[in-house]
Amino acid sequence: MTTRPPSRRARALALIAAVSATVLALTAPVALGDEIPLAPGHRLVDSYIGGPATAVPVPGEAPPQHPYLAPNGRSGMHADAAGSGTHPFPGPLGKAPAVDSEKIAPLGGECATVTFDSGGRLVTVCGTFSGFLLKLLDPRTLDTLAEYQLPQRSSTVEAITRLDFEKIFKDTSGGAYFYLDDRDRVVLADSRQHVLRIAHRQKPDGGWEFAVENDWDLTPLVPHDCVSWTNLFPSGVCDPVTSVMPDWQGRIWWITRLGRVGTVDPATGTLRAVRLDGEEIQNSFSVAEDGISIVSDHALYSFRADPDGTPRIQWRQEYDRGTGTKPGSVNQGSGTTPDLFGQRGARYVAITDNADDRMNVLVFRRGTDVAAADRLVCKVPVFGAGASTTDNSLISWGDSLIVENNYGYQNPGSLTLGRSVVGGVTRVDVRPDGSGCDTVWQSDVRSPSTVPKLSTVNGLLYFYEKRPNALGIDAWYLTAVDFRTGKRVWQRLTGTGTAYDNNWAPITLGPDGTAYVGVFNGIVAVRDTA
Repeated sequence: MTTRPPSRRARALALIAAVSATVLALTAPVALGDEIPLAPGHRLVDSYIGGPATAVPVPGEAPPQHPYLAPNGRSGMHADAAGSGTHPFPGPLGKAPAVDSEKIAPLGGECATVTFDSGGRLVTVCGTFSGFLLKLLDPRTLDTLAEYQLPQRSSTVEAITRLDFEKIFKDTSGGAYFYLDDRDRVVLADSRQHVLRIAHRQKPDGGWEFAVENDWDLTPLVPHDCVSWTNLFPSGVCDPVTSVMPDWQGRIWWITRLGRVGTVDPATGTLRAVRLDGEEIQNSFSVAEDGISIVSDHALYSFRADPDGTPRIQWRQEYDRGTGTKPGSVNQGSGTTPDLFGQRGARYVAITDNADDRMNVLVFRRGTDVAAADRLVCKVPVFGAGASTTDNSLISWGDSLIVENNYGYQNPGSLTLGRSVVGGVTRVDVRPDGSGCDTVWQSDVRSPSTVPKLSTVNGLLYFYEKRPNALGIDAWYLTAVDFRTGKRVWQRLTGTGTAYDNNWAPITLGPDGTAYVGVFNGIVAVRDTA
């Protein structure tokens, strides 16, 4: 008797059964108030290095307040519509700083974008293997006040079924980028290619809950044959939505990984979109009154919307995308969300390129009246030859830009056993007359993958640092750096082990002076106690 090999469908069903127990174990509930466990070795490393800082505000003009976003510093991953990475809050000065943490899931649970509602509560999205969780957290205890389950991303299913966890670590879709609007509502795109507007409110019993107010379905314009537990072998195209942001007229703009740029009219639900053929978008985008700034893996764009909402290119600027994806980059292209900045009426936009030998900081003039030959302000090479890349947004304040080196970081397993990255942080300033740029200082800070931040109130830059350790201890520190000099001021140990790797999540400064860091197992808070 001849035995037939199992059919494709039978193999798929068997695979589902095989991984079900694993998935259930990974996504089991975590007890309220569980702290993230420390790996061995935390008693063998310094818990605090340096000394307290004195607050010295930095001069400069804050980015314009967007009329449809929460106040600057509270609204999204990059703090404001301009993508500046700056907060008008003090941040810890290093005065006996204490560390708290909240474990979100047994494996995973990283809380990436953190925003703050008008009451100072944290509104965040945390990634687990069962799907993203929209959470409302108490700013002091980190206790969960409310939770809303978002759909599981196709990359998670692919990672589990194909044992390729790079699928997760290089996926920026599904709600990782979201914004808080001017009415404390979350706006995000989930993994079903739907844009959701979600409010949170207090119930009569004093508890809190999330409620979906609007659900705009993008699937008429976005291919959506994606991997799922019921569709393990799709034959069509899946184009995840990367990010959403509002323009100055209140339209909601959205971008997809495969180069679609679109809008939603919140009043009518009308959808419009165009396609950047052959281009990929993996980062978020920035917004000013003069347009929408988007960077693909080929070019930097400025968009506006036609009266019917159709996106229209105002100008396009190619850059050196190199010949491949570097370790420390998600794709072959710029890893930055554009920064919109400029003093004394100047209007600049900054990104980095992906040049093979040394990455460059690029500053361009914005505006439709700028001649192509005059658009580039400067091109400044940063970090060492053959070892420079970043997949995080620049910090921009005044005429200054801060860039960190992520070369060598790939996922939470790439820095175990005491390993680190080559590191480096550089400050580049645009000259007051706009004639070019100059390197102000260079630092050896090793910040593998965080989105750093600047407190304009105390003049400190905040990085999430891991330095090499000969004993194989994986120690992670919140590091404060002087904006003016580039010198480390103080470092506070947050934890040890892979669970404390921040894996591309940002540092976020809260209104009460706390610094929050999304890490692989949840979220960490560092605050002064003296």
